[in-house]
Parts: sequence; C-alpha cells; structure tokens
Amino acid sequence: MLFNSTDFLIFFPIVTLIYYVIPHKVRYLWLLGCSYYFYMCWNPKYIVLLLFSTVVTYLSGLIMEWIKHSSLDASHKIIGKKCCVAGSFILNLSLLGFFKYFDLFMGTLSHALGLLHIRLTVPSFDLLLPVGISFYTFQALSYTVDVYRDEIYAEKNFFKYALFVSFFPQLVAGPIERSKNLLVQINERHHLKYANVRDGLFLIFWGYFLKLVLADRIAIVVDTVYNEPSMYGGFYLIIATILFAFQILCDFNGYTTIARGAAQIMGFRLMENFNAPYFADNVAGFWRRWHISLTSWFKDYLYIPLGGNRKGKLRKYLNIMIVFTVSGLWHGASFAFVLWGGLNGLYQVIGEILKPARDYIVNKLHICRETFSHHILKVVSTFALVDFAWLFFRAGSLGKSKEILINMLHFNPEILVDGSLYTLGIGQSEFHFLLIALMVLATADYLKYKRIDVLSKLQQQNLWFRSLAFALLFSAVILFGVFGPEYEASQFIYFQF
Repeated sequence: MLFNSTDFLIFFPIVTLIYYVIPHKVRYLWLLGCSYYFYMCWNPKYIVLLLFSTVVTYLSGLIMEWIKHSSLDASHKIIGKKCCVAGSFILNLSLLGFFKYFDLFMGTLSHALGLLHIRLTVPSFDLLLPVGISFYTFQALSYTVDVYRDEIYAEKNFFKYALFVSFFPQLVAGPIERSKNLLVQINERHHLKYANVRDGLFLIFWGYFLKLVLADRIAIVVDTVYNEPSMYGGFYLIIATILFAFQILCDFNGYTTIARGAAQIMGFRLMENFNAPYFADNVAGFWRRWHISLTSWFKDYLYIPLGGNRKGKLRKYLNIMIVFTVSGLWHGASFAFVLWGGLNGLYQVIGEILKPARDYIVNKLHICRETFSHHILKVVSTFALVDFAWLFFRAGSLGKSKEILINMLHFNPEILVDGSLYTLGIGQSEFHFLLIALMVLATADYLKYKRIDVLSKLQQQNLWFRSLAFALLFSAVILFGVFGPEYEASQFIYFQF
C-alpha cells in the first residue's frame, strides 16, 4: 500500500479514528494488526520474514535481560550477552543477505571462477526482494545492541515490541527509529489534539508536494534521458544527473515527511530524516543532513565499535571507508552502489588529508572564509561531488555508469537555448513550473538550514494566513501533482532497498 494511493487515503483515516475511539490499553494491538495488514498488502507471504526478525531480536533482548540479573559472574555475563548479540546479528543479516545479495554473490563467484575456466551452475531462485527488509532489520538490530549496552530495558510485552518493529508509517522506508524513541512512546497515552492533527496534515501535504509535484515530475525527465543515454548525450545527461539529485531528495524526504505527519496525528514523534542536505558545505556535513537515521545508525553501531577516530588517523580513514562501502552495499546489490558509497567515503578521507594544504592556501591568499562567496563556492563544490556520485547510484550497474560517463562528454550546449529540453517528456510550461517548484523547495530548505522552523512560524500567524498557506499547499498537490483519472501511484525509490 503506497502513501500516494487511494487505498492509503481510505486506510489511514479509518485506522486513526478507531485508534482514538478504542481504550488506551488495546490501542497497540490495533496498530499492530493494522501495521501487519499494511505490510501484507505488498506480499502476504513475506510477513513471515518480518515476524522472524521480530521474534529473534525480542528473544535476544529477554535473554540478555535474564543474564544481566542472573548470578553469573561479570565475565560470563559479558560473554553471554555478546553471544546473544552475535546470534541476533547472524540470523538477521543472513536472512537479509540471502534475499538481497544472493544473486550478486553467485554472479560474482561465477565470473571469478570463469576466469579460471571453471564453470559454475548457479541455482535459480525466483526471489522478490521483500519491501522494507533493510529498514526493519536494522531497526530491530538496533534494539538488540541498545539492550546489550544497558541503554534500555528489554521489552517484556511481545506485541508492543512487534509494533515497534512494524509501526506502519515508517515500516518500509524509514526513518529507522531507535527503541529509545519509538518503543517508549508505545506505552504513552495519546490524546486527540488539534495541534497534532493540524501539524501532521501540513507535514503530510508537504510530503505529497515533494513526491507528486516534484519527484514524480522530475522522474519523467530523468528516466527519459537515463533509459537512452546513447540518444541523450552531453548536457542532456548532465542536466538529468543534476535533476536526479533533487528527485531522490524529494522522493525519499517526501516519504519520511508523510510518515512523520501520519505518526504525529496519532501522537507519535518520529525523527527528522533530512535537514537541508544540499546546503552542506562539505561532504561530511552532507551526510550529517542526509538520511540522518541511517547515517547515525552506522555511526553508533558500526563506526564507533570499529574504533571511530580513537585509534589514529589511518584507522579513522579505514573506518570511514568501511562504513560508506557497507552503506553502499546496504542500498543495493550491485557494485555500482558499492562504488557510490566508496566515493562518498573517499571524498571525506581526501578532504581531511588535504585540509592542512587548504588552510595553507587560504592563509597565504588572505581568503576570508566567512564571506558569502566562499560559502557558496563550498556548497556548489560539495553538491558537484555528491551529484557525481549519484550518477552511479542512478545507473545501477558499472556497465551503464561507464556508458553514461562516455556519452556525457559530448559537447552540445545549444540544447540549453533551442528548446530541446522541452522534449524530454514534459513540455515548456511543465518545465518552467518544475523550476518554480524547485525554487519553493530551495527556499524551504534554506530556512531550515538557517534553523528557522517554518511550521512553528506558520502556526504563530493569524488563522486566515494559516488557512491560506494550507489551501495553497493543498491546491498545489491536487492541481499540479499527478492526481487525475490516468494517474498511477508510482513507487517510492527507497522501497527497492
């Protein structure tokens, strides 16, 4: 069930209405049932995988809690708890690896053996990647580690824990919530509040604006060019690659914004997943603002356990490369994604290595780093690096990435002025409207970058102004989105991960 579908527009109000009508003590059971139904709308048989991950991590938490309060000596307690964590990770990651990386592993192995003239018959499995498996697996594993670290107590109620893993607004594409935030909210008594409904609806429609008005419209141009890179070389590919950076931002941020809005209407507070990432002035800053729930997950559960920056510069650089290579692999079972992740890690390592040289040049040339021009130069440079890496992400394979890079070298600047850009699936008026919508996004993100809470500021205005702002947003989604008799809800990009 997609957020941008008629089914969800019927499903969500019914779920919310009944949630507030029934007694507090059974609300979590109602949400759990609705969450499982929501997930089963994609493929009912894969609910077994969600349940398996839930049971494994739930039992690991209980066992660690029992070990903690047992009469074992301290050393044996540590060993026992580590075994629980290891078992939970092995079982969950094995399942994730089989469904997501089996074809990549067997294909790579077959190719390697082929170089040695050894023929390998690869078994064929008709596997469909379970939607959201990467997200709920990481969320469940974070609970295991949090219990191990004594940051939370193990949840005794299985159904409440199952709701934490499967809470439907953020189940299939995040944000990847922590037990310290979401699990504790399940025990809270939520009352129907006007402010929650008002702000939640605004977030939902802002998410729809990002997805329907921006991401889906940009997708038409990007798909037209990237599906035929030999026909659209040079500046066509450059513009499509730039637009893809905004497509994936609007698509993914649109989903998580709708998720936050839906949760807020029911009284839950989900973490913000994006914080004006394209206004970052270095790649490390970009990753502190992009997909924050995943970036912080890797920091807390991989980077720091590897040693972080505590064991010297070389080890720090190695840890950064490991984290971003794994992040690339998490996103997709292709070496193009590994390259994408590795590039983002390499940018940061090279940036730190070259920092003394940059400081030397800035001091020698008496460059003022506080000027607007210097900041803009850094922002544009960061965007160029990040966007170049997005090329491999969008291509999805090394072969297609190579083809796109070669065709990108064609020199055809005339398309910028001869109207050729209006033949890429959307006409001139649609293209101009797209640019206006991008300016709206840039304004909103700039205000967020300046730490101005637009929603809070809006709620301080008079009722007529708030109503007008909501009406304009609602109208933009209805009139300029892709709603209509021929509209088919398009899947969010991150559902494939």
